[in-house]
Amino acid sequence: MKITDVRSYTLSVPLAKPWKIAGIVMAEMTATLVEVEAENGLIGYGEALTRLGPSAAREVVQNILKPVVLGADPMNVDVLWERMFSTMKGRGHWKGFMIEAISGVDIALWDLIGKAMNQPVSRLLGGRHHEKLEAYASSIMLMERSEMVKEARDLVRQGFKKIKVKVGLGVDTDLGNIKAIRETVGPEIGIMLDANSGFSTEEALRLGVMLEPLNILWFEEPVPPHDLEGYARLSDSLRIPVVGGESEFTRWGFRDLILRGKVSVIQPDIARCGGFTEARKIAALASACGVTVAPHTGASGAVSIAAAVQWASSLSNLYIFEHMYTENPLRTEILKDPVLECRDSVIQVPNGPGLGIEIDRHRVKKYMKS
Repeated sequence: MKITDVRSYTLSVPLAKPWKIAGIVMAEMTATLVEVEAENGLIGYGEALTRLGPSAAREVVQNILKPVVLGADPMNVDVLWERMFSTMKGRGHWKGFMIEAISGVDIALWDLIGKAMNQPVSRLLGGRHHEKLEAYASSIMLMERSEMVKEARDLVRQGFKKIKVKVGLGVDTDLGNIKAIRETVGPEIGIMLDANSGFSTEEALRLGVMLEPLNILWFEEPVPPHDLEGYARLSDSLRIPVVGGESEFTRWGFRDLILRGKVSVIQPDIARCGGFTEARKIAALASACGVTVAPHTGASGAVSIAAAVQWASSLSNLYIFEHMYTENPLRTEILKDPVLECRDSVIQVPNGPGLGIEIDRHRVKKYMKS
């Protein structure tokens, strides 16, 4: 089996209700969709995570990565990953758009292999530790307090036992918001906090100390991803577990986050950190360090989430899975069947070949952006 073509597309859709997180308002959802076609006509799908400028990842796929994999055997997926990575690492491109683009191609390669072997990717990764994934509700965005409290109440009524709440409006405002939510949902519901790198170490420490009595499950991305010393200080100082990793790339980045940042849970995004090939190495590294994995999905589209589900099911050190319940047509409207739905805070892992999903190419065209 040889690769005969690689194609990439920019997908974009405006949101009816923009997402507000620390310092950012997201008014549209974007993704870079990758197709890898083999000589037998099979097509593997991948997705590169791109929050802004998705055309950048698309161009990296077409102009840098396609020549590397064209004509190759997709079964040599680890070799192809190293070849793609080697094209630009010596020129300083070992994070960012380059790795996100590699992630999209790598996911597509694994989907193609799974389809060729008529097996879900999770079995090709060594088998499933989980047929069902426990999921938490993500995320209550930054709004007026009454709106945030109402949304928390609604999520609990829907059956979620764990919910994630955005913080970043200021220490005092955030403290009041989380206290009000805890009072509303009661002591049995797990609450995670997500700062989206919006605090200084001092601010995060002040908020974290005041929130410790509220039984918070984790404090996510409290400081910018480059501030590993800040991560370490918070990990050493707080009784709340400090977690992160959605903004990190490759096994080397996660090595530093674990060893220097001292996080207890890592959150790789498979469409950013390097695809299946790299994600499995990151998970092995975490396992060796006694660290668990809670895959990030966030604003990702259906292909990325399907990949994350397959990967998560293969992890012996899986903690929990992120279910983004907020609006995103790129997640909900480009599949022929809704196989990624979350019911009673559980996601059933699809059994179909490859990623276990079927793309509706006519619907995809609706969201294509030149």
